[in-house]
Amino acid sequence: MIHDDVRAPVRSTDLTAFHLAPNPGPMSLHGTNSYVLSAPGASTVVVVDPGPLDEDHLAALGRAGTVELILITHRHADHTAAAARFAELTGAPVRAADPAHCHGAEPLTDGEVLHAAGVEIRVLATPGHTSDSVSFHLPGDGEHGSVLTGDTVLGVGTTVLDYPDGRLGDYLDSLDRLERIGPATVLPAHGPILPALDTIVRAYREHRQDRLSQIRSALAELGGDAGVVEVADAVYAAVDPSVRPAAELSVAAQLDYLRGR
Repeated sequence: MIHDDVRAPVRSTDLTAFHLAPNPGPMSLHGTNSYVLSAPGASTVVVVDPGPLDEDHLAALGRAGTVELILITHRHADHTAAAARFAELTGAPVRAADPAHCHGAEPLTDGEVLHAAGVEIRVLATPGHTSDSVSFHLPGDGEHGSVLTGDTVLGVGTTVLDYPDGRLGDYLDSLDRLERIGPATVLPAHGPILPALDTIVRAYREHRQDRLSQIRSALAELGGDAGVVEVADAVYAAVDPSVRPAAELSVAAQLDYLRGR
């Protein structure tokens, strides 16, 4: 579900709602989904990915309730640019896997279990899109729970690997880890809410394997030492010019993966 009013919250699951940030674009899709987590009757909220530095967006997030904690899924500016300002406005600490994006608190650790706003939040390291990417598993959110996947799993399309910081081997391992959670609701940072994380992850993995097959075929035609631009011309010839740099990043990550095996 995509909402037209960036100031209005959209209920996404029993324990979550999101505000769509006003930053649409080729890479951010409709914009960044900033999530608000809170159990019924809780006196505080948790905000995940406050997004770009937009005062109206932050004011809308602040109206959700007393902010106890701010969490970050990964380092990209469309998720973190507002973090310091939002911490200043709310007095809440900011926690991320990367210490550079923490404010007034320690970095997140893999396997850590947080309890805030009446919600149990399990921290899962899911690198690949970036090295510091994490997902947040809410096991008590509905029948199958939910997972805030950041940019590791999107609501539309597939994830770009920010090579060389993001690596395909790490990403495939992260998909395996997410699949083991089962049919949880997917709460992505971009695009609509999706059902059945395990099913979505299997489709993501199949897509990656298809792309690797295309890369192998291109290398067979172009030669094993072909560069990123040549391979991208062969495999991503039809992509819109606005996302061509992202396609080249993905090719670089896939070549690194294939040549490192």
